[in-house]
Amino acid sequence: MDIDQRRPGRSTVLTAPFEGRTWREFGYVMIGFPFATLYFCVAITLLSAGAGLLVTFLGVPLLAASLGVFRGFGAVERARARTMLGLDVADPEPEPRRRAGALSWMGAMLRSGANWRHALYMVIHFPWTVFSFCLALTLMAYGWSMALYPAWYWVFPTFTDQPGLQLYGDGHGNGLYLEGPLRIAGASLIGIVLVLVTPWVVRGLTAVDRMLVAGLLGPSRLATRVTELESDRGVVVDTAAADLRRIERDLHDGAQARLVALAMDLGLAKEKLAEDPGAAARMVDEAHGEVKIALQELRDLARGIHPAVLTDRGLDAALSAVAARCTVPVRVRVDLPGRPAAAIEGIAYFTVSELLQNVSKHARARTASVDVWRSGDRLLLQVADDGAGGARAGAGGGLAGLTERLDAVDGVLVVDSAEGGGTTVTAELPWRG
Repeated sequence: MDIDQRRPGRSTVLTAPFEGRTWREFGYVMIGFPFATLYFCVAITLLSAGAGLLVTFLGVPLLAASLGVFRGFGAVERARARTMLGLDVADPEPEPRRRAGALSWMGAMLRSGANWRHALYMVIHFPWTVFSFCLALTLMAYGWSMALYPAWYWVFPTFTDQPGLQLYGDGHGNGLYLEGPLRIAGASLIGIVLVLVTPWVVRGLTAVDRMLVAGLLGPSRLATRVTELESDRGVVVDTAAADLRRIERDLHDGAQARLVALAMDLGLAKEKLAEDPGAAARMVDEAHGEVKIALQELRDLARGIHPAVLTDRGLDAALSAVAARCTVPVRVRVDLPGRPAAAIEGIAYFTVSELLQNVSKHARARTASVDVWRSGDRLLLQVADDGAGGARAGAGGGLAGLTERLDAVDGVLVVDSAEGGGTTVTAELPWRG
């Protein structure tokens, strides 16, 4: 579920009555009343008829068809909430049909929890809509009419025999009227207060509508979780495949190429050993240098897969080693009561490593810091620098791949990076120790 707030700026008491959001939400409440009336009447009629006919076989297909109708109503409500409230609720999970045929379809419709949630929505939404419709319309009508009362009170003495709007009358010509400057100003002041309060009341009413739509007309938590896990599994598989391709490329272009060249140099040195020992010694010396370089590349590659220092000594020592290789001074502070699960520890290490690489390459920073601590059952990492800022975690940004990797283990990545104001990246991972 995604919520589009559609707010260009923060609402205030004085600006809320004139914002488009207020009038969209008010329109949602007004339009909701006839829709809810239709849904309620159809739902009560179909459910009553279906339940009454269960003594015969006709009740089963009628109930199944009724649930299908309710799903159609739910699609209308989701579209209405998406258009007027900016609330994007995904379609519920489809009915689990085991085989083709009318009986299978009826069984699937009746077993679906999403269908019965739709039926519940059609029933309970009606009384709530009646309440919210009456309250919102009353506040809006009284508020604006009283706020503008000084502009139209003249209608009463001009076209009627009343000096102003009557608040009380005994039927014998005696009454209380809104006349005179003081009473007119007081009525206008009360109206202005109602105008300023009404948008917040309407937002409270639509907040309940948001919960009803999201809770009853969307997918269940289990279905949402299954979808997330399927997506995360795909991300994990893609990440693993990308890592394997990177390792293969590094081996092929780096250490493997050097070892091939080393074998050739040693072969030439062996041939020259008898006829030119000095040249052979120089070639062996060069080959010795190549061996050192190849070993360093293999160590760097092994560190990129899973560094030994992380396995042996934990995050504190491993992150200190990463910070020492950064091109800017980095302060590292790790405050952990123990060690998390190995997989989480590895993801935390590579997250900090990649963030510090970004600091070295792109941030143009003078200093950076790494903080790691535990809060409840979550492991938190924070990497901050005083560089140029402008980092983005969304699609197309440099941190998009890191965000996907954290999502795969129920992690969260939050980026605070104003232009010219430095960057602070906070990652949250499950502890799973």
